[in-house]
Amino acid sequence: MKQTLLIIDAQQDLMEGNNEEQGVFEKQKIINNINTVIEKAINESISIVFMRDLDVSNGEGTGFQIHKDIKVPSTAFIFDKSATNSFYGTSLQKHLSRNNVEHLVIMGCKTEHCIDIAVRTATINHFDVTLVGDGHSTSDSKNLTAQQIILHHNETLHGHYNVDNFSIVRNSNEDLIKPEHNKYR
Repeated sequence: MKQTLLIIDAQQDLMEGNNEEQGVFEKQKIINNINTVIEKAINESISIVFMRDLDVSNGEGTGFQIHKDIKVPSTAFIFDKSATNSFYGTSLQKHLSRNNVEHLVIMGCKTEHCIDIAVRTATINHFDVTLVGDGHSTSDSKNLTAQQIILHHNETLHGHYNVDNFSIVRNSNEDLIKPEHNKYR
């Protein structure tokens, strides 16, 4: 089964925060976990795709770039998006189809927005998904803490399915690259 590691919106200003938005919960832990999973993907010859949101820092400057502490491999693909959904108006679907990808490992920011919609859209587009439970983050909302949002999404997205394809949640210390979806079918 061909796989891709998809890292969404792990951008400098989004993770660190700026004058308009607070940074994400447990930023350093998320960065470390992203780097851990990148290393696993490299060791297993799994392709890596980064998505960047053009709304972050108006799509320019250092704030728009992938966080400076994330070790972006030279072989990684980088796509920019103008919507919450990584599949909308981008070449992501075409890239994945052209490379016969069937399984996505998803990480990044923000949990209740771009991560949630990527997991759900991927399953309806015939991909199995492993969401890295300790590899996505957000900031507090008016009603919930970031930690509550993350825990809620890990619970609701574990086992989320669209008949043929579904998502499971596993942590960065597990063998994420080896899909376990067939155990649940």
